[in-house]
Amino acid sequence: MNYIKSTDLPDVQARISPAQFKITRVGVTGVKKLVHIKRPNKNYVIPLVVTIDLFVDLPAKQRGSHMSRNLELISEIIDQNLKQPVSDLETFCAKTALLLLTKHDYATFSEIKAEADYFVDVIYPNGKIGSEPYKLIAEARAKKNGGIKKLIGVKVIGMTACPCAMEVVKTLNTGSNTFPSPTHNQRNIGTLMIEVPENETSVDADDLIKIVEQSFSSPTYSLLKRREEAELVLTAHKQPKFVEDVVRDILKQVLKTYHTLPDDVIVIAQSESEESIHKHNAFAERITTLGELRQ
Repeated sequence: MNYIKSTDLPDVQARISPAQFKITRVGVTGVKKLVHIKRPNKNYVIPLVVTIDLFVDLPAKQRGSHMSRNLELISEIIDQNLKQPVSDLETFCAKTALLLLTKHDYATFSEIKAEADYFVDVIYPNGKIGSEPYKLIAEARAKKNGGIKKLIGVKVIGMTACPCAMEVVKTLNTGSNTFPSPTHNQRNIGTLMIEVPENETSVDADDLIKIVEQSFSSPTYSLLKRREEAELVLTAHKQPKFVEDVVRDILKQVLKTYHTLPDDVIVIAQSESEESIHKHNAFAERITTLGELRQ
């Protein structure tokens, strides 16, 4: 078999598309890589196993996107990243999004989404110190004309107690009781994402986790003994919340924490309760800006 140079092989993706419609996003999903993070306020490097989605748009005339370029780019960045860790996951995504536009010269838009398991030291109700898992999320969107947006976010698991069932039970139960009226509990997944302006370092994932966790009826923990379980349930019942309450409490704390950020900063807050007495979940979301919230 004769040796054929790669430049002599047919470029099927670059051919004219039979049906000429623009594609908004095309790329690869679920790419796993090890990314090293060195935050300015930390004296150690955090290794993160990151799952990455990489997209560009595709013009109407071009048949396909060169997807191997996405993987090639990630490998190049990671090799460099091992020698010099990035300051945060959103910066890594932003850098990758800009370089994607260089790799795909036909694209006018690129988008990167990344998610990683992230562990934070906590103090358990019994006073012991442990490590709890969270999800770290980052996104970046770049345009050919130079515009770029990057967001950092977290997913946090907590607990809510239903205020509706509590009030109904209280009405039906006329007997006196020093404990809160019973209600059903839900595992709640709270998500908060905030746009990070260029050269801004005040947005930290640990702070976002605190904001979301404080917005639940109660946080949850991997390790609880019997007495601690009972105390956690009572705590949650003293602060019953709908998914709407969780979102609004997140937004209230975001305004308080990030009062110095500009009005055009994007904020996304979500709350989803995995219902215990229904077969469906409850969900609430607000996509807004700090300026809108301030009004």
